[in-house]
Amino acid sequence: MKLRYFIYLSYDGTRYHGWQIQPNGDSVQDVLQRCLSTLLRQPVEITGAGRTDAGVHARLMVAHFDLECSIDGERLTYKVNRMLPRDIAVSRIEAVDNELHARFSAVSRTYHYYLHLGRDPFLRHYSLETPYKLDFRKMNEAAQLLLDVKDFGAFCKVGADVKTTLCNVTKAEWIRVEGDGVERWCFVITANRFLRNMVRAVVGTLIDVGRERITKEEFRDIIASGSRCNAGESMPGHALFLWDIKYNS
Repeated sequence: MKLRYFIYLSYDGTRYHGWQIQPNGDSVQDVLQRCLSTLLRQPVEITGAGRTDAGVHARLMVAHFDLECSIDGERLTYKVNRMLPRDIAVSRIEAVDNELHARFSAVSRTYHYYLHLGRDPFLRHYSLETPYKLDFRKMNEAAQLLLDVKDFGAFCKVGADVKTTLCNVTKAEWIRVEGDGVERWCFVITANRFLRNMVRAVVGTLIDVGRERITKEEFRDIIASGSRCNAGESMPGHALFLWDIKYNS
């Protein structure tokens, strides 16, 4: 009987072609899978809670893998971290019930998207530099509309291989980030699932609201249209973080 293990990790996605294994470059999944296979001396396939695109980071990613034998999760965590590159870190590996699935058992995911107003050389790798003023009150009013929406087709990447564009968003809010220097903001969004490119498309469209290029009512119309062509520009991936993943205890 196979035993299932959950692995909890974080990574800086700057130099990776996303989480999922790709034919054209390193992915986080590929690097982690090769590391585990080497240490355990057997082929190991891991399944992640979701996928992040090229350049996107994760404060928390959860994945699972199955083995025929029992392992010491704490010891394996230590060995994995010694072998992995410095931009990936495993916090723990633990045995779980075989019925738990890293992707399908997750009940919610939370993403953070960071931006700053003005120029700051120390934020440029993990936050979007925004040269124009934004009305965050209007952006938050528009963001609240997302809580009443089920179909997010307007924010799904064209050609994405998805069976449904239905999602349940339970939080969508711009929050001021305290600190010295330039003005900083974070968009926090939580849902049961996310479509490919969804968060970056939502952020881009909300920025259009903040720049007063579209109104709150036009934002609502964009959602209702279900067409990606009507929504705003997809924002760069370097400012996006998969922040949290929740499971029923």
